[in-house]
Amino acid sequence: MIESKFLKDNIQNIQKLMSLTPLRKFETDKLRQLIRLAKIREYGPGETIIEEGAEDFYLYFLLAGKVRVRKEGVPISIMEKEGEIFGEMRVLDGLTRSATAAAEEKTVCLAVDTSATDRLGSKDERAGFLLILYQVITEFISIRLRTTTDELVKAKKKIKKLSDTNR
Repeated sequence: MIESKFLKDNIQNIQKLMSLTPLRKFETDKLRQLIRLAKIREYGPGETIIEEGAEDFYLYFLLAGKVRVRKEGVPISIMEKEGEIFGEMRVLDGLTRSATAAAEEKTVCLAVDTSATDRLGSKDERAGFLLILYQVITEFISIRLRTTTDELVKAKKKIKKLSDTNR
């Protein structure tokens, strides 16, 4: 992994964040708070980004590349759209990482250290940061939950069909 230092809240970095779909609706000052807690991380093919069972508090925004997510070694999903997030479950529930995420090809992520809110000056800045964080996470979890529900229905229908065929 190649990692930058924490980003500066310069106009180029803010513009890049504003181009990511989940962050487009936020004001510049809110994105500055996010940037102060973020690094750019580059991963090579096959390199682990998140290890199932780990305890770090990074939230990732995919900037380029492809990420495969596995749970107990079973492939769950592939992410390849700029702006997709992963690593959010640990941020929400405080438990260990629920899955492993690995780069499928050269992959670049914005890694946000959600435990470093002490780097933000005031309570208002911390509250603003948390607002952005939870809004973004809520939107993505809603999408993932709908997708998971659809996949569960398909799997149950397939199981029923196989069960009916074997009778």
